[in-house]
Amino acid sequence: MKMKKSFNIDSSVQMRLYTLSKRQFVLVFICFFAAFGVSVLIGVTGPSIDVTNSTQHAVTDSNYSFVLESPSLTKFSRSLWLTAIINSTEYKNDKIQRKLRVDVTVRARKGDASWERLEYLNILSHERDLMCSKKDGCQPILVVHIGVLEFAHYQFTVELKGLETSQANSITFCFRSYNPVFSNMEIWFRFIFLVLTFIVTCMFAHALRKFSIRDWSVEQKWLSVLLPLLLLYNNPVFPLIFLVNSWVPVIVDTIFQTTFLSALLLFWLCAYHGIRQSDRKWMKFYLPKVIIVGAMWIIGITMTCWQQYRGLYDPTFNYKVDSGNFVALISIFFVFGALYLLYLLFLVIRAFTELRSLPYMNLRLQFMTILMLCVVIVSTVITILRYGVSVIKEDFVSELSTYYKNSAEFLAFYSLLNLYLYTMAFVYSPSKNAYKDSYFKDNPTFAMLNESEDDMGSEDEENQRTSLTSSRYQDSDNE
Repeated sequence: MKMKKSFNIDSSVQMRLYTLSKRQFVLVFICFFAAFGVSVLIGVTGPSIDVTNSTQHAVTDSNYSFVLESPSLTKFSRSLWLTAIINSTEYKNDKIQRKLRVDVTVRARKGDASWERLEYLNILSHERDLMCSKKDGCQPILVVHIGVLEFAHYQFTVELKGLETSQANSITFCFRSYNPVFSNMEIWFRFIFLVLTFIVTCMFAHALRKFSIRDWSVEQKWLSVLLPLLLLYNNPVFPLIFLVNSWVPVIVDTIFQTTFLSALLLFWLCAYHGIRQSDRKWMKFYLPKVIIVGAMWIIGITMTCWQQYRGLYDPTFNYKVDSGNFVALISIFFVFGALYLLYLLFLVIRAFTELRSLPYMNLRLQFMTILMLCVVIVSTVITILRYGVSVIKEDFVSELSTYYKNSAEFLAFYSLLNLYLYTMAFVYSPSKNAYKDSYFKDNPTFAMLNESEDDMGSEDEENQRTSLTSSRYQDSDNE
């Protein structure tokens, strides 16, 4: 006799997912994409994310030093970038690449006060790579990035060394900062998502209050962790960035975002593995996953905090080009990222292979996979539209970037992650009859998943009829 493979699967609270019809199942995804589409449309009609001011200066044999004054800045401008573009019409070669020494002196003032040199900043000097070609011209050079604006006006004295006048006709200096209108929009939408997340979190916790945590499914347990982390991702202290002259709120915002995204990656690993295994010991189940995701979390936090801290004392510092450790950190990050993808793919294939014959388990896997693919595909498209293939090119290290490229990108990414968790909270919350039915058994050993209650009831009636008929025959034989 052929033995059936047994699965070590938890019993769980009956979820709303089990009670959805095909029409309702499709309606859930329609609502998800409709809300996401509305958010993107609002972003498309929103303000530009940055404000740019450019000035052009001629280059002569005796003029390699330039004095530049920034436009008026406010707290909502948040950050200031200064870039330089070498303009030239003469090239000796098809491609030019050389080192430039850039010396910068920074002064600042508040209102109509006189210029004052920042005490903690001396003459700042760093090497930058000048890369030009006949086809694309010269790439922008990042001169200064001030992450926290303490003054309304800045003055920069920039001196370029190693530049040949025969190859440079003029230099275009470009000031760039956040658009104050976009900053206001970001504050309001973050607040809206924060309030919605708080409401969803309370409703989800209220729905599960009657059930023991030991009987929650793996998805319900993880949602009880992800929803509070989503509150941090929306950052209730985000307005402090505009109220406090400190880099601490910026670091806190980065830590919140990185932590939530890392927890989401960890959730996918644990969900696909835990759905077919109830014995989840720390060493065998959680430790390998925490090592992979934790390494990526540490690298992301390290690079951000390092850049913010060094930028306080040296606005010309850029860890992407001034530190050889950046390449090593990025290489390690991609290695752990590749391991994560392979591990996740293995768990997904293994889960579908072992549980596809079980109707309720297969339904859970299908829903979780379809929704996860929606998030991954949309996030990949946003990344490609923002960076293109430059994420693997050499010139990516000197790219000038903000968190988002435009309002549509900001709202698309924020609404995507928020709506993703809202949808899961709705589908994975207990059904209306969950408490009456006590606990719904997912274990195929005793759950009889292939049979409905009506079939079971008809079999009981048939057994009763057979029993009554047999008793009548026995009575007639006795007589």
